[in-house]
Amino acid sequence: MPNQSQIDFIRRLPKAELHLHLEGTVMPETLVELSRRHDDAPLSLEEANAVYQYKDFTGFLMAFKTVTERLRTPEDYELIAYSMLAHLAAQGVIHAEVYVAVGVVYYWGRTEFEPLFDGLEKARKQAERDFGITAFWIFDAVRHFGVEAAARVFRKAAEMCASHPSIVGIGIGGDERRTGAEIFRDLYAEAHDAGLRLTVHAGESVGPESIWAAINIGAERVGHGLTAIHDPELMTVLAERQIPIEVCISSNIRTGCALQLAEHPVRRYFDAGLMVTLNSDDPAMFASDLEDEYALAARDFGFTKEHLRELAANSIEASFLPAERKVKILREFEVTS
Repeated sequence: MPNQSQIDFIRRLPKAELHLHLEGTVMPETLVELSRRHDDAPLSLEEANAVYQYKDFTGFLMAFKTVTERLRTPEDYELIAYSMLAHLAAQGVIHAEVYVAVGVVYYWGRTEFEPLFDGLEKARKQAERDFGITAFWIFDAVRHFGVEAAARVFRKAAEMCASHPSIVGIGIGGDERRTGAEIFRDLYAEAHDAGLRLTVHAGESVGPESIWAAINIGAERVGHGLTAIHDPELMTVLAERQIPIEVCISSNIRTGCALQLAEHPVRRYFDAGLMVTLNSDDPAMFASDLEDEYALAARDFGFTKEHLRELAANSIEASFLPAERKVKILREFEVTS
């Protein structure tokens, strides 16, 4: 366990969380509340806790599905977004770029997304007033739902971003074992032309070819990037281009994408000069928030305070914040001890 001095240092670091799924921040107690709102036979806390006990990536996807099934109203989204931002602020996170599963909303077909987004925005604005934390939204499509479904998500982001500057980009998540990134190339070009920033989940549950595909369709950041370590040429490209890698250590262990903690490549990435950022992915489902990820990096991978400071700075540099705010935040590292 980290000592109190280390925890305090991690909390003082001005950090951004760049790979965080809104729906994956829903704690079992909140899932019970959502179930009471929407289920004829509401889940007990014991049943809700059981949702978060799974053994592999498929089990994780099913747990994620259980949560998203019960997100139906603007009030639901306001509840979970405000809780998420309050918890982030308590960890010293000053900015978050949050994936929202818009593709799943359309899959359920219960409502248009705009009313739900009103709940997100209400929470975002209130959290900024209460805690000083800022947030951007990344509209996430589900890759194995196909191109047409993704087009609806990305075009909705393009339609809404002019009037909602908090909508900053797009991404594709879901099961990359079923669908590669190449089929989304034209949609990514269209989104880029609309002024949206581009992210791709890649190299989480399949090999480095998935990361190559993400780069080739224009990804500005790579989510997970776990399997890049198996391709020396790819490692060189990632280091030379300084393409940020959204590393999620605990997530990779819990989903079984990395079999053992000691085998996780995070330290090798850092030592090879890749732009590594630490992230929690789905903290409620992986029992590890961003503060825990920094402590894990120090305890199990030998990251020193200076290394942790560099990781936190990377998170700011890799964010989609305006340059002037990045410069202002990075100056704070000079006085963080």
